[in-house]
Amino acid sequence: MHTYSIDFISRFRGTGVALVTPFSDDDAIDFSALDTLIDHCINGGVEYLVSMGTTGESATLSEEERFDIIAHTIRKVQKRVPVVAGFGGNNTAEIIRSLERYTEKFSGSDTFADAILIASPYYNKPSQEGIYQHYMAIDAASPLPIILYNVPGRTASNMEAKTTLRIAQDAQHVIAIKEASGNFAQCMQIIRDAPKNFIVLSGDDPITLPFIATGMQGVISVVANAWPAQFSGMVRDSLAGNFAKALPAHLDLLHITELLFKEGSPAGVKAALHAMGICGEKVRLPLWNISDALRTEIIHEVKRLG
Repeated sequence: MHTYSIDFISRFRGTGVALVTPFSDDDAIDFSALDTLIDHCINGGVEYLVSMGTTGESATLSEEERFDIIAHTIRKVQKRVPVVAGFGGNNTAEIIRSLERYTEKFSGSDTFADAILIASPYYNKPSQEGIYQHYMAIDAASPLPIILYNVPGRTASNMEAKTTLRIAQDAQHVIAIKEASGNFAQCMQIIRDAPKNFIVLSGDDPITLPFIATGMQGVISVVANAWPAQFSGMVRDSLAGNFAKALPAHLDLLHITELLFKEGSPAGVKAALHAMGICGEKVRLPLWNISDALRTEIIHEVKRLG
């Protein structure tokens, strides 16, 4: 079980934003648009940012590009909020080597992340023991606090509650989980039995409010790229127990949330951000832009929501 302080852990309550990676038409990283997006999110009141998660299209970026984006994000943030760096993958040894290279290059500098997000291994379909050993190996090598990430819809492998709880109890650096299984019973078991000061975060935007009502302490959000003020305000109201105020905002965002994921993420939210003048719609293959019909629906919701 980790020994991080309550004050440190509380920095990851509330709303974290899984930042998109803006690209120019020639597939280059658009750092200027990334700067605009970062300011948009921080000015909207979010509690922290996540760089190089799935929403950041990390799977289509080289390690050098990922490191550049993380460092650029931290420099731009200037300690206004914490920054979490994504280091997922399905090769345990390579994740450890990448963390070692990242530490060697950035540790002690002003561009070192505050924590790392590690998705459960995809494609390999490891057993629960394999998932446990994967995280324990990374924990032993990690210089930073770790947020677990369970997202069966992408990994084709669910990290069961008993495995999450075992890792939370045994690991030295694991402080939280982004739980995106959508399984209420599984989530309730984690919330009920987790060690003290272990944070459970929603990984599903549309069910964040009911999850907070049952004990989760925040969310790592896609929608908050575009609507940081509305979404983070709803989350803060929910965490304060003011559900009468939070519910209208939650319901108001439901339709746009559905639209943003209708043809895959992050193409949907990039279309919304483009309509707002924040960044372009470009995604890297094998992802593709959304249809004209869906874009029209999203633009209508952008105008309605403001």
